[in-house]
Amino acid sequence: MALSQPATFNEEWSDERVFAYLNQLPPDGVNADFHVLYNAYKHMRPNDFERLLVKFKADGRDINAKNPEGQTIKDVINEFPRQRDGFLEVLAKFA
Repeated sequence: MALSQPATFNEEWSDERVFAYLNQLPPDGVNADFHVLYNAYKHMRPNDFERLLVKFKADGRDINAKNPEGQTIKDVINEFPRQRDGFLEVLAKFA
């Protein structure tokens, strides 16, 4: 039986960890900016997501990038009512 790492919650994310998401490469056919936003949303808490968005926008990246289905990150977040708390408020600051 393999040992697993214990779950940790509410740990402080370093800038290095947050900003590493900016360098993630998308799969073929997926917009790079959308890919970063989607993965950050799926893995971060709203306050870390906001930290990422500050640098994301400063780097001139597109917060309205779309996935292959034509959805923005806001559209995707709206599909998950239980997981959108905080994220839509953060996005509104950068619209």
